[in-house]
Amino acid sequence: MNVSIIGAGTMGNGIAHVFAQHGHSVKLIDLDQERLDAALATIDKNLGRQVKKEMLTAAEQEETLARITLGMSISDGVVEADLVVEAATENPEIKAQIFSSMDEDAPEEAILATNTSSISITQIAAVTSRPDQVVGMHFFNPVPVMKLVEIVRGLETSDETFAAVRDLAESLGKTPVEVNDYPGFVSNRVLMPMINEAITCVMEGVAEPDAIDTVMRLGMAHPMGPLTLADFIGLDVCLAIMEVLHRELGDSKYRPSPLLRKMVAAGRLGRKSGRGFYEYEG
Repeated sequence: MNVSIIGAGTMGNGIAHVFAQHGHSVKLIDLDQERLDAALATIDKNLGRQVKKEMLTAAEQEETLARITLGMSISDGVVEADLVVEAATENPEIKAQIFSSMDEDAPEEAILATNTSSISITQIAAVTSRPDQVVGMHFFNPVPVMKLVEIVRGLETSDETFAAVRDLAESLGKTPVEVNDYPGFVSNRVLMPMINEAITCVMEGVAEPDAIDTVMRLGMAHPMGPLTLADFIGLDVCLAIMEVLHRELGDSKYRPSPLLRKMVAAGRLGRKSGRGFYEYEG
């Protein structure tokens, strides 16, 4: 299968890694050549880790890399695609522009998927001429490790499209879960309010970040505390998702914590910026 991935950030390069590792020809597309080069280097590094753990051979690492080509044009990058997976920034306007371009240039039978973590699949599909072939394919970070994929059905997503993407996810070694199109789907509808409440606890002086994370790890058996997880996801991403939940569901319980807004405004985004609720070197 020919798979085009739009966006070479953390999620995009992870999705490209998984598809290429399972034998698919991958076109990784981004407007930034440096980001593309960095993505390929990251994929190579992560494949190397799999070789060290004896999950792959060195030959399979090289074969996987050889299946990935880079491009800076959406129109050129999707013309032969059987599946396009959009993994660009979590912004409805940007996604609408990308899907409009994808719809114009991809083959008529191609499925158009989005890795969005909260934006309406129905809204995205509406800008295309093939809403029945648009679906959410929400991977989790780090993509090569995490088994879950939320397969999100928009209002017009056909049974055939859903079944094809579900079966494809299984062939990648993932566990697909069917979810209907609602703000935040299941994962972020449940997760983000918890993270937001943990941030509010910091703001109100209930406890320090490490204490909050320790309570959730040792008391609730979470593998990672909510504030550590927020730093890992990116506080800007957490804010964007909370804003979607608040706007689309209209309930005050989804109002983003003022401290979350303040930290994002200050550029304290978590691991990606070197500082969030914790400080990170490198």
